[in-house]
Amino acid sequence: MLKKFITLICSILCATSIYSNPIIGGITRPTIPTENGNIELPELPNKTTDEELAAGWKLQKNYTALLESKLNVFVPLEILSDIDINAVIIDSEELNVPFEIELNKEPEKKDYYKLKFSETEIDIDNDGKIDTYIYSPKYINQRVVKENYVNIKGANISKDGDYYKKIYITIEVDE
Repeated sequence: MLKKFITLICSILCATSIYSNPIIGGITRPTIPTENGNIELPELPNKTTDEELAAGWKLQKNYTALLESKLNVFVPLEILSDIDINAVIIDSEELNVPFEIELNKEPEKKDYYKLKFSETEIDIDNDGKIDTYIYSPKYINQRVVKENYVNIKGANISKDGDYYKKIYITIEVDE
């Protein structure tokens, strides 16, 4: 009995001295490279508790496993282009100004994505009459959407001047 107890004490001391060194039995501990240096991977201590000894459990071996993971990254559909529309309207002239919207990639699904404008009917001169309309196809099916246009009705513009309006475009999913 005394012999087993001395052997247990010696093995605990040896395990403690081995785990305090960065080299374990001639093998260096695995590290993970980071921007600020390497991080040592933690290891399980090779010590058993009193409860485990009483239950008959004893840690024989422990391992550090390095796993490689692969991720499936989804890149969302985004609008790449900024659009500036400049037009001169004289009297009751009606003008259609076409514009294109470029996306970061071609949509995977057809008839699934839509363009959503913050406003499609605009009162540009704030006189109470809608004078500017934005038209776009119902669905986005290609990388460059070319069928968009702004329709400006000069008859509804009652005040002369320069007008500026920001319209935000987002991509909506048809569900």
